[in-house]
Amino acid sequence: MKSGFISVIGRPNVGKSTLINSIVGEKIAITSDKAGTTRNIIQGIYTKEDTQIVFVDTPGIHKPVSKLDNLLNYNAYKSVEDVDAIMLIMDASSELGKGDMFVLEKLKTVTKPVILVLNKIDKLNSDEILKKIDEVKDLYNFAEIIPVSALKNDNTDRLIKVLENYLTDSVKYYEKGEATSSSLEFRLSEIVREKVLELTTEEVPHSVTCILSDLTKDDVTTNVYVDIIVDKESLKKIIIGKKGAMLKEIGSRARVDMEALLGTHVYLELYVKTLKKWRDKEKYLSELGFNEF
Repeated sequence: MKSGFISVIGRPNVGKSTLINSIVGEKIAITSDKAGTTRNIIQGIYTKEDTQIVFVDTPGIHKPVSKLDNLLNYNAYKSVEDVDAIMLIMDASSELGKGDMFVLEKLKTVTKPVILVLNKIDKLNSDEILKKIDEVKDLYNFAEIIPVSALKNDNTDRLIKVLENYLTDSVKYYEKGEATSSSLEFRLSEIVREKVLELTTEEVPHSVTCILSDLTKDDVTTNVYVDIIVDKESLKKIIIGKKGAMLKEIGSRARVDMEALLGTHVYLELYVKTLKKWRDKEKYLSELGFNEF
């Protein structure tokens, strides 16, 4: 058995969670087109025959504007300390920007091998992929450069074979069939937050977090109760919507995913609550679980 841990880092919205979901074969991390979707350290577990890779999905590294942002960056940096290798994800379809250079600068003190994964190659032709590789190959002393498409699951097999060369353990950390170390409660609350991200724009997605307050089950139904936390009363009104229409749609979409995950009928109750400036108050960040690494 070859096993080990791979930290997955990169700026926001480059497809880190989508790639891990694709490799693991199960949706263990929520995705959206909003930057900063991933806020917690999430482990995705790939197990096959005599190989087990634990992918450590991290929040996107970005310029912080709140205590929450600083904490997310800290957790992302911390995740590279006790792993076998680092997988840096870049969006191959986008021009190199300040965000990419910011992340590369932070990697200068890292001693672990860094594998550069150029994601979203489904948006490029062969010549454009080669041009992108040539553009980035000298930016850092990368151990490997692998182009992939997380969305199309293209070249991910090649990526796994490369990563196997960097695994240093021989311990089976998780049983076959385990796709993540995240709790069921966390996954259910994240499903709700994903639907909020899908249905809202502007400042709303960044101001919202979701916490599962209760979970009960009988023979046929799982009862799920989730608090949607916002930092302004005005945002609370947006999420509830006219005559509760927005909240109803959030609940309807979330229920579908929850039933797929649980394999039971789901009764879902959502409550919207306001905690003013929760992203800048250590007390709230701790209570909401963001201080846990």
